[in-house]
Amino acid sequence: MAITFSDLYTEAGLKSLDDFLAGKSYISGDQLTLDDIKVYAAVLGKPDSFANVSKWYDSVSSQLAANFPGKAVGVRIGSGKAAAPAAPAAAGGDDDDDLDLFGDETEEDKKAEAEREAAKKASTKKKESGKSSVLLDVKPWDDETDMKKLEEAVRSVEMEGLFWGASKLVAVGYGIKKLQIMLTIVDDLVSVDDLIEEQLTAEPRNEYIQSCDIVAFNKI
Repeated sequence: MAITFSDLYTEAGLKSLDDFLAGKSYISGDQLTLDDIKVYAAVLGKPDSFANVSKWYDSVSSQLAANFPGKAVGVRIGSGKAAAPAAPAAAGGDDDDDLDLFGDETEEDKKAEAEREAAKKASTKKKESGKSSVLLDVKPWDDETDMKKLEEAVRSVEMEGLFWGASKLVAVGYGIKKLQIMLTIVDDLVSVDDLIEEQLTAEPRNEYIQSCDIVAFNKI
């Protein structure tokens, strides 16, 4: 029948093991077995306050040292709770127990993963945002306004989600021409009203631009 030990990193767990080892040299008989190796791996270190466990721990340690003469540098295995140090398997033996090298997932890990998923969904939603095609009339101050510089001033506006398209000059009258220009915007990123008020008709572009009108606005 299999023997069960639990919480060997606690006083209560070590007390249970100490009681079990009373009058015994090893866990399962008079010789070192894989049972000893498994229990040894679960004990954090030599517990001097428990005589039977301390004597057994020294015995297992000495036999392991004889089988593994190389110099160990020590390893730590992270976990969400106190974890037992890893011990080398007995020579020629196999340990069927799986070892979790990454530890348990903590609440912080779960929270970070949830935040990553939320950011990923928000990014996807942003990418899927609708677009609109806009036809804009840009009017100069008078017939002496340099229309080439006016168009350069318009196209100098750069922002995320704004794409300038084709343009042409349209005669208004009395020798005055206006610039008619296409633009495509990402709806969640660009407001045409803000573009006009805060960029096109504001300094320094208002040196050339007198006003702007939305001629057409169509969802793509």
